Amino acid sequence: MKDKQEENDQSKQQSSIVDKIQQLGQNNVPQPGDSNIHVLPIIGQVEGHVQLPAQNKTTKYEHLIPQLIAIEQNPKIEGLVVLLNTVGGDVEAGLAISEMIASLSKPSVSIVLGGGHSIGVPIAVASNYSFIAPTATMTIHPIRLNGLVIGVPQTFEYMDKMQDRVIDFVTNHSNVEEEKFKELMFAKGNLTRDIGTNVVGEQAVDCGLIDDVGGVHEAMSKLNELIDIQKGKQEQVIQ
Repeated sequence: MKDKQEENDQSKQQSSIVDKIQQLGQNNVPQPGDSNIHVLPIIGQVEGHVQLPAQNKTTKYEHLIPQLIAIEQNPKIEGLVVLLNTVGGDVEAGLAISEMIASLSKPSVSIVLGGGHSIGVPIAVASNYSFIAPTATMTIHPIRLNGLVIGVPQTFEYMDKMQDRVIDFVTNHSNVEEEKFKELMFAKGNLTRDIGTNVVGEQAVDCGLIDDVGGVHEAMSKLNELIDIQKGKQEQVIQ
C-alpha cells in the first residue's frame, strides 16, 4: 500500500514538472516573495468591446480594471510597475486603462519594452514616471476605424473628437507639446503604408513623450524613490 502511495506521489510530481516545462520552458519556477510593488503587464493587442481571434496575444481590459481597483484598495501594495510590449488596439479600452492608471493615489512607473505603439502611447505616459528601453519603439499615428465605415461628415467628426481625446491625454501626462505630438502623428514618409512616426528609445525622450531611457533596474529605483517620497508626505500629515 505504501509503495503504491509513493508511486502516486512520484507520478504527480513528474506531471507537475511536465506542466511547468510545457508552459514555461523550465522545471524550477522562481516564486516571488511578498512585495509591496505590483507588476501589470500590457502585452500583445489591447482587446476592447470585440473579442479578437484565439491566435492573437491580447490584454483584456476587463481583466485589468479589477486589478487596478485592487491595487488602489490593497494597503500592502505601495507602487505599480506597468510593463508594455503592445501593438495597440481598442482606443476606448486603452484610454480607460490609461485614465485608471493616472488616477491611482499610489506611485506608478511604466517601462516600454519592445514596443508601445498606437494606444500604447497614452498607457505609457499615464504613470507618474515613464521609461523606454534603448531599442524599444513607439508608433504615433492618427485614429483608424475597422469594419464598415459610413462615408459621411459625422464619421469624420467622431474620429476627430476621439483623436482629440488621445492628444489631450498624452499632452497632459507627458512633456510633449501638442503641436509636436500632432506633427509626429501626421508626418508623411516615415511609415510604409500609413502616416505617422516611429520613435526609438532616446528619440521618445528627446521629443518629451517619455521621461527617461532605462529598464527594470532604473524603473524599480525610481518607483522606490517615489514610494519613499509619498511615505514622507503621509508622515508629515499624521504629525
